[in-house]
Amino acid sequence: MSVLNSFPKTLNVVVIGASGGIGSEFVRQLDDDERVAHVHALARNPAYESSGKIVSGRIDICDEDSINAAAAAVTASGKLDLVIVASGILHGGEAIQPEKSLRDIDSRAMMDVIKINAVGPALVAKAFLPHMRRGTKSVFAALSARVGSSSKAALNMILKTLSIEHARRFPESVVAGLHPGTVDTQLSAPFQRRVPEGKLFTTSKSVQCMLSVIDSLSPAGSGSVFAWDGSPIEH
Repeated sequence: MSVLNSFPKTLNVVVIGASGGIGSEFVRQLDDDERVAHVHALARNPAYESSGKIVSGRIDICDEDSINAAAAAVTASGKLDLVIVASGILHGGEAIQPEKSLRDIDSRAMMDVIKINAVGPALVAKAFLPHMRRGTKSVFAALSARVGSSSKAALNMILKTLSIEHARRFPESVVAGLHPGTVDTQLSAPFQRRVPEGKLFTTSKSVQCMLSVIDSLSPAGSGSVFAWDGSPIEH
């Protein structure tokens, strides 16, 4: 079975942030998809052994040399059909917390979060977008948010800008943000008590929905951010 029927067969896929809760579930479901030939599972601390479809590799999205090395290794196997950036940070102990008000803004924490959530995906796009497959559908997707910090707002505008430049050479390609919903992972654990009943998703449910959204994407939606149910998010 496959949920990626709008793509050509034998997809070459990259998942960045493959050791995280959502990233690892993307790897699992893509490994099970009959249309996928390779899943490059990249993380700062790789959590997989290379076997079958899965090709394990290292990437540090805060280090441009690491990003470029990962892109070179991945593209040795051919052009890319789907790149998913599933890395990100919401909190980091007492030093890094979500910005809920002006008084919560801390310059050092803010810069650290922007580096991971916005600059990192931009550098990944810089290295990987030129290697997307031409002449057919390809997708570059990064996990974003409906209501989030300044770093996610920055990411959304970066994706919009990237989509305009990318479309000039890759008119069939899509650059998009994906909101996974509130997912039961370590990232969201400190904030789950505020989630309404029935709105806390398993990683399996969230990833299944996002893959369906990816399959439905077309160039007309490039530059946009979409929720897990396919609805567009204004930004």
